[in-house]
This record gives sequence, C-alpha cells and structure tokens, in this order.
Amino acid sequence: MKPGSRPVFPFSAIVAQEEMKLALTAAAVDSSIGGVLIFGDRGTGKSTAVRALAALLPPMQAVIDCRYGCAPDLPDALCAECAERARHGALKGRLVPVPVVDLPLGATEDRVVGALDLEKALSQGIKAFEPGLLARANRGFLYIDEVNLLEDHLVDLLIDVASSGENLVEREGLSVRHPAKFVLIGSGNPEEGELRPQLLDRFGLSVEVKTPTELKERVEVVRRRDEFERDRGAFAEKWKKQDAAIRRRVVAGREGLSEVQLPDSVLESAARLCMQLGTDGLRAELTLIRAARALASFNSQKSVTVAHLRAVAPSALRHRLRRDPLDESGSSARVERAVAETLGE
Repeated sequence: MKPGSRPVFPFSAIVAQEEMKLALTAAAVDSSIGGVLIFGDRGTGKSTAVRALAALLPPMQAVIDCRYGCAPDLPDALCAECAERARHGALKGRLVPVPVVDLPLGATEDRVVGALDLEKALSQGIKAFEPGLLARANRGFLYIDEVNLLEDHLVDLLIDVASSGENLVEREGLSVRHPAKFVLIGSGNPEEGELRPQLLDRFGLSVEVKTPTELKERVEVVRRRDEFERDRGAFAEKWKKQDAAIRRRVVAGREGLSEVQLPDSVLESAARLCMQLGTDGLRAELTLIRAARALASFNSQKSVTVAHLRAVAPSALRHRLRRDPLDESGSSARVERAVAETLGE
C-alpha cells in the first residue's frame, strides 16, 4: 500500500470464499495460469478480493520514467524506449506498487490501447503516443467488472493482447508496439448474460461465489465490514500480520515454483480427468497442472500431488466443459463427480 493511501480491505480478513482466494493466490504465484474469472451474486466480495490481493503483493522493480513499467532485469521484455536506453548503459529501477487497472465498460478503444497525444500534436506539431489502460496494466492486473457486458470489439482486442503479451497500435501515422502482460481478472453476475466463449477460454481459472447461507458466516462478514468502515486504518493494522504471512508465502511460492516436481502419475491423473470430462484441446490439462503446481509452491511443497489436482480442478475445468443437454446438474457438479470417480475422494 502506498504511503498515505487509503487502506483497502485486508485479503486475510475476507470471510469464507475459499475457492476465490485460492484461485487469486495461485494466479499471483504463477501469472502464466491465465487470469481468474469470478462469477456470482452481487455483494459477495469479488472486487474487494481483487483489490485486497493487489495491495497485499510486494512492490515490483520498474525502470525509472518508463511509461510501461518495464522490469530493468528482463531485457527480452522491454519496450522500444527502454531497449534503446539499455544500449547506452544499465537501466535504473525503482520500487512501485503492482498496478491494478480498471477497464470500464464504456471505455473507448483509444482509451484502452492508447492513441495520438493530441496536446503535443496541436501545441508542438509532434506525433507522440499517449499510452492507454493496457500500458498501465503491464506486469499487474487488468480488472473488468461485469465482464460479460463488455462490448464485442473490446473483447476481440483483449483476446489478441492476452495471447501475445503485446499491444500493437497503428493509427494516425503512429506504429507503436509495447509490452502488455497482465493478469486478467473478470467478475460479473451470470444472470446479466453469458461471456463470449473466445474470452471465456482465455481465463485460466473460473470461480463461482455465492452469498453465504450459514448464519455465523453472514454475521461475521457484516461485523468485519462494519469494523473496517468505522476505522479503516485500525482494521488494516489488526490484520497486518496475517496479510504479511500470505505475502511471504506468495513471494516464496514464486521463487520456488520452478523447483516443484511433477510426477508422471499426477500428470496422467490430470489427463485422465480431462479426458473423462471431454474438454477440448490441451489447455485444460496445462492450466490444471500450472494451478496445481502454484498451489503446491504456495504451500512450500516440493511435489505436485493428486490432492492439489482435486483442490484446483473445479476452478480450472468448470468453464471448459461442453454443454450436455442430458445433464442438468451444472458444470461444477459434473467436475466434482468426475474428480471423485477419477481421483478419488
């Protein structure tokens, strides 16, 4: 959290919603999982959890004065401006907060991808590029609330950028290419419309959140929220140690991720599960394995087990199932049934 900034609700203080918290921490450990889609009832803490996670993460090194937040120690992921500066000496970095950028539903394409800087064009006669939201989100999170209501042309644009990790802008005589690697987080209410299959497939994990049905949980949610709103600073301080513990686990998880072993038996179990569910392509297996490895690393475990597969299977697979008109049980129930039959209880 920036000095002097308004405290956000602590991640560790979120009541229940374990699947959502697991998916977000897994994506924080391994960004290659492909982002998280959070669908469910209004008022269940979806946007709260996203902002809480970002505030919890340690600051990152970014090149000083870089408009895209390039990492000084990653020469293969520099923008053109930083690459040119690197030819004349080492790049200097500074610590900055991990960006969380909101993409509003009514945003224009120019605001999202960037456009000609009209002020410089009119006052100085210079064709300069004004970066958009995708530039600001580089190496951070791009958050879209009510993602299922996003306009089709923006959906197509996001699919291209999410798959390539770069944003290419060619307009008004400009041709600019810059890095745009971000964790895509979407939330929405399924009652307001479905997500286009092309974009749905770009989310690594899909989470269903529901209004708590247990009296004890509902009371605790209201109690903590009320305490937070009465004194944000005191509440954040109260949960500071718990958030710090999660932060340490995320950092250690990132550092140890490459060392986590993947036994052939676990890989075969993942493939067998996906075959039983009839998922298309191999993205399901890849996401399932990445999420399971991230969970193992987050828990300081050196090998992926079937227990890790069971924990992440619903999030990794429920949005990749074909519609079955003969099965009205829903995708979550189908995954849980297949997990029980294939991986055991």
